[in-house]
Amino acid sequence: MNLSFSILSWVTFTPVLGVLVLLFLPKDRRNLLRWVAVLTSMVAFGLSLVMLAQFDQTNASLQMVERLPWFQLAGMQIDYFLGVDGLSVLLVLLTTFLTPISIISTWSAVDDRVKEFLIFFLLLEVGMVGVFLAQDIFLFYIFWEFTLVPMYFLIGIWGGPRRVYAAIKFFLYTMAGSILMLLAILWLGIAFESFSVPDLIAQGGIPGSVQTWLFLAFAAAFAIKVPMWPLHSWLPDAHVEAPTAGSVILAGVLLKMGTYGFLRFNLPLFPEASIRFAPWMAGLAVIGIIYGAAVSYAQKDAKKLVAYSSVSHLGFVVLGLFALNPLWIQGGILQMINHGLSTGALFLIVGMIYERRHTREMDDFGGLWKVMPIYGALTLIVTLSSMGLPGLNGFVGEFSILLGAFGSEAIGSPIYAGIAAAGVIMAAIYMLYMFQKLFLGPLDKDENKAVKDINLREILTLVPLVIFIFWIGLYPKPFFNLIGPSVDKLVALLQAASVAVH
Repeated sequence: MNLSFSILSWVTFTPVLGVLVLLFLPKDRRNLLRWVAVLTSMVAFGLSLVMLAQFDQTNASLQMVERLPWFQLAGMQIDYFLGVDGLSVLLVLLTTFLTPISIISTWSAVDDRVKEFLIFFLLLEVGMVGVFLAQDIFLFYIFWEFTLVPMYFLIGIWGGPRRVYAAIKFFLYTMAGSILMLLAILWLGIAFESFSVPDLIAQGGIPGSVQTWLFLAFAAAFAIKVPMWPLHSWLPDAHVEAPTAGSVILAGVLLKMGTYGFLRFNLPLFPEASIRFAPWMAGLAVIGIIYGAAVSYAQKDAKKLVAYSSVSHLGFVVLGLFALNPLWIQGGILQMINHGLSTGALFLIVGMIYERRHTREMDDFGGLWKVMPIYGALTLIVTLSSMGLPGLNGFVGEFSILLGAFGSEAIGSPIYAGIAAAGVIMAAIYMLYMFQKLFLGPLDKDENKAVKDINLREILTLVPLVIFIFWIGLYPKPFFNLIGPSVDKLVALLQAASVAVH
């Protein structure tokens, strides 16, 4: 099997090779274990760049397809079916990009059961990449459920004081939605004798009433994962109790599995139901934007503030996706990437100060800029990015989404966009509030006076994220070019369904 054919499998399963090596290394060789994990994840990232080099950005169809018969279930064919297009290519790259950064961030933060931690982290990468590449719904479901196991242990073993509670809550919430999705998957397989996403789209013919129930079943799983209001309560607990690397990958990638699910399955498989539910989804998204922003401002714990901000920021993504227009869906996809970069960086930043002071209460800080100027400068850039300052990545996605929501026929009213715009202002308030509490004001606590600035390793984890923050903010065209053709193809399908609905 040549490399060009199997590149997606290489990207997906390379971390397994690292796991096999780690299994045979002694537990007390911690630095060696870390280097193996870092190098393995960097090889996976390098292979994803090979995938990007082979990707034809003018082609809207699935590319680098790998499809082999796997097994049959009650007469239904299940295939090992991988493929990449403009809807998923950036998310695969984001996953392989954030994984080595997250592992490097654990160098001094995780010192207990290092071997097991790294094994679970590499297995988590396998599941996340598989979710974005799987084109057979049953295979997708296997990868989707597989990610629960390593994340459960990462939170439950290496998390904070309430780690077991947070891990169980995360697992149960996600599993509840997944059961509904599994029932819908089985219905599709029985009705069409296929689990292939392209085949199901090509066949069409799902009655409108059935589309409604299938849409809701899939949407329940994806809305919990995003998470959308009011299904969000597992997220702050999981984020606060997770180790820093777990929070980075949870915010940066795992939450995007929910928004990607809407994009890959709900919109193309159930287009008529998507059009009917668009105003309702937009309404829930807008509530999440305002609610997440308001609750973020009320927090005293910096990590919990960043966690609730994800509810607000991902509300923008859902709003963009259900505007059902090419530019606005593109903005929603790009905002997934932007959130992964900016919020991932924020969790790294909070983790760095926690390692030094063993507290995340913002009232315990103040004046840190005087003793940590490099840390302060990088934090300021990421803060401005998260609040959507023009010239940085957050502005591009949010502006595209708000522009689309104002003129969206599917949503039906500019009021949604007007309320969402208030969320941008509120983001500026709570992000600047956090920055002021940490870095400005008098340096009047002895514990803060002794804090050292971040070291070279920590700088190297943040600088790549900052580079992309500026790149997307100043020149987003290459990213839109990757997304555009596949989004146009999806919207053409939705427009045909819109005619049928009307």
